[in-house]
Amino acid sequence: MARFNKLHAAAAALFLLMALVVPFIPSDYLFDAILTPMLAISLAALGLNLLAGYAGQVSLGSAAFMAVGAFTAYNCLLRVPGLPLLVDLGLAGLVTAAVGVFFGLPSLRLQGFYLAVSTLAAQFFVQWALTNFAWFSGGDTSGVITTPPLFIGPMAIDSPVRRYLLSLLIVAALTALAVRLVSGRAGREFLAVRDHELAARVLGVKILRTKLFACAVSSFYIGVAGALWAFLYLRTVEPAGFDLDRSFEILFVIIIGGLASIRGAFLGAAFIVVLPLLLSRAGAAVFGSTFDSGLVDIVEKIILGVLIIFFLRVEPAGLFALVARIRWQHLTRSRTVETSGSLT
Repeated sequence: MARFNKLHAAAAALFLLMALVVPFIPSDYLFDAILTPMLAISLAALGLNLLAGYAGQVSLGSAAFMAVGAFTAYNCLLRVPGLPLLVDLGLAGLVTAAVGVFFGLPSLRLQGFYLAVSTLAAQFFVQWALTNFAWFSGGDTSGVITTPPLFIGPMAIDSPVRRYLLSLLIVAALTALAVRLVSGRAGREFLAVRDHELAARVLGVKILRTKLFACAVSSFYIGVAGALWAFLYLRTVEPAGFDLDRSFEILFVIIIGGLASIRGAFLGAAFIVVLPLLLSRAGAAVFGSTFDSGLVDIVEKIILGVLIIFFLRVEPAGLFALVARIRWQHLTRSRTVETSGSLT
């Protein structure tokens, strides 16, 4: 209980720092290019982690559900005048949850590699539908949507800081809900199905309900993340922006950050977002103008591939477990030194 309270206190302190101190940093680039996309990717990774990390249901269609959330939010605002923004985001999550349950039905019969392949159907079908039916993009045959002006009450969400703060509040609220979910009965049922489905059935876990509930919750989170990505980060979106590469990026986030770890979703997202920026700055400093964006993309993929192999082989629990292990070793060494000093 003491450890749990310490974690809550640390999370509250971090939230207050990001909500009350960070907004006063005079850098639009920090909010537009780093913090806001990191929060959206973190939320999508959290949703996928609930499904893959906790419930053991592998999915390769996360970007499709982000697209469903983004285009649902756009259409609700377009076709329902006066709809509050927060209600719009909730509707985007609910519609995406329904779509996720539909495409999650194969999980009742399939597992592992076969389930991962079946989720590609969602990826290709959603991208095809959004590209070929102009209704989803408000009649624009190109499929590109430009988000309308955003308001919460009389306040316009029209600055990098306000977009960041709105993202932060939504992600913090949904993260708190995820913590309660995984620490309760639903979380225990997720883990039981993941670890041994037959044993979970014998213990009375309703496998059908648990799997579909995991799909619904995961898709809800990813759908809201897609709306945040479209409305608060890019502010103009096309179906090609939610391709298979985006799905793999979210999968890499939870592998690098740590499966079945809420904090790992944030660590992995921070790494994924910051890595290209660091590579670009370091490459420009060392190689000059020859280190262009194409080379940055190639080097990034190489580094991600090496890191994924490293974490799967050496530390399957990801960055979160690696950081925790280093911290534990440091504390153990410090206590050993203190004990030795007191004995002498």
